[in-house]
Amino acid sequence: MGLLRRFAAGVTGSTLSVFARFITAARAEWRGIEPVRRQRIYYANHTSNADMPIIMAVLPAALRRDTRPVAAADYWLKTKARAFVGPEVYNAVLIDRRSEHQTEDPIEKIVEALDEGASLIIFPEGGRNRSEDPLMPFKAGLYNIANKRPDVDLVPTWIDNIASVMPSGEVIPVPLACTVIFGNPVHVREDEEKDGFLKRASDALVALMPERGDA
Repeated sequence: MGLLRRFAAGVTGSTLSVFARFITAARAEWRGIEPVRRQRIYYANHTSNADMPIIMAVLPAALRRDTRPVAAADYWLKTKARAFVGPEVYNAVLIDRRSEHQTEDPIEKIVEALDEGASLIIFPEGGRNRSEDPLMPFKAGLYNIANKRPDVDLVPTWIDNIASVMPSGEVIPVPLACTVIFGNPVHVREDEEKDGFLKRASDALVALMPERGDA
């Protein structure tokens, strides 16, 4: 049964990647960084439930196999379908955002995944951005992880146009072009304060946002 579930998860993951690329004509744009097998944390803007699948879809297969999204347990374990897709298809590192339900330190769980060799996808805003601002303020988690593993590349990853593909509350995607832009890595500096680092990391992400008429 275990082998059958792993096979089903692999087939489902491949199918979801093909579907995501077909619906969005998704493409990756690498700016000052190459898609090589190096441990990284891809930190991205978050406006849609499709954000994580679209990043996974545009990563080359060799990188995708090494990459695990950090995702909300309270969302991905809510139904049987999500509980299959999140933990088994995408091998997500599940973090419960409800502090009263946490049985371990979320940062330690994320660091453990890094120490096992995984690259990660993280949404440092902590939730979906429904505001008119490009980004919501980053939570402290990205800074805490960067301090614990300062050698790991933090790659700003801007997902463009995905909110129009999968608007809030919709379950059927709208076929529109989508680009995922990967920028130059960021690292925490020695003795850098949390607020200064988070602003610098946020600015690096916003700088990737295409201007009107671009991608």
